[in-house]
Amino acid sequence: MEKVGIGIIGCGNISGAYLKAMTSDFPILDIRGLGDLNIELAEARATEFGLRAKSIDELLADPKIEIIVNLTIPKAHVAVALQALDAGKNTYSEKPLGINFAEGKKLAEVARARKLRIGAAPDTFLGGGHQTARTLIDKGLIGQPVGGTATFMCPGHERWHPNPAFYYEVGGGPMLDMGPYYITDLVNLLGPVSQVAGFAITPRAERIITSEPRNGEHIPVHVPTHVAGVMAFDNGAVVQIGMSFDVAGHKHVPLEVYGTEGTLIVPDPNRFGGQVEYLKKGGQFEEQSLTSPYSDGNFRSIGVADMAHAIRSDRPHRASGELALHVLEVMEAFHTASEEGRTIKITTTVGRPAPLADSLVDGRLAK
Repeated sequence: MEKVGIGIIGCGNISGAYLKAMTSDFPILDIRGLGDLNIELAEARATEFGLRAKSIDELLADPKIEIIVNLTIPKAHVAVALQALDAGKNTYSEKPLGINFAEGKKLAEVARARKLRIGAAPDTFLGGGHQTARTLIDKGLIGQPVGGTATFMCPGHERWHPNPAFYYEVGGGPMLDMGPYYITDLVNLLGPVSQVAGFAITPRAERIITSEPRNGEHIPVHVPTHVAGVMAFDNGAVVQIGMSFDVAGHKHVPLEVYGTEGTLIVPDPNRFGGQVEYLKKGGQFEEQSLTSPYSDGNFRSIGVADMAHAIRSDRPHRASGELALHVLEVMEAFHTASEEGRTIKITTTVGRPAPLADSLVDGRLAK
């Protein structure tokens, strides 16, 4: 199958994981250059992976590049994606799709008008752990889905990230940073969300960085850093969610899904693999064999590879703009619900992405 040309804009912390997977796991991807406003950063990444650093204008002008992979900080996601669309390129963004629903909706409208594809992370829901859980639900093992819990809680990213300030700017916070993993996986498992209720608070007005090289620096907080809420799904299930940068520690598992006949423990949605456990009503939790590929490593960029195969095969891609826009609306709705003291009805909907039963490598294409 003919390779698909890729240009990468944004060479920060997350780009290393993308490039490692792109260069080792997905032969359909032809990386034609790396760009960043900080050219030294682009050159360092290019040297690390044996690639070429180019200006952003060069990437956008290259006729052999079909997909721009947008790994910039959240507040730049839509601006860079619009540049790519203006240049006639499909675009795939790191999560979230945008920092608010309005700009995400604008991006989707421009893409439709230009008949170009947009996609967005996370793509971890395509990993073997989550696809195995999806298979078990689809087989009816838990019966009718009833509810679940989704939990990410930590003390904050200033402990480890070298430049953590953007996590506390508009477009950051635990819901827009970590929520995409959890909510996207739940849509994969249960389908679209219909209503949201929640509360969002900001316990601290500033944070102190404890990572290097900015150890000791104070940074302001502009977003809620502890969010608790409930999602009602179209299928009738009701899921509790908690996302926080203010919790010292906890004992919740990342994802549980409950049904009338059983319960599933779903792996961490920030990972591709992990253990799936199933409890049949009246029984005990038992580990389940993983039945899908991509469970034994970090395959970040599988969403890009799936988009590339979808372009060549003329089929929908799974980590789609429609999915990312729906998740963005849901995430924003928690903040709106808290501010306005009411339940928020979700205006978008999306079909569950097609399951990924087969490898994308060596021509064994998923249907």
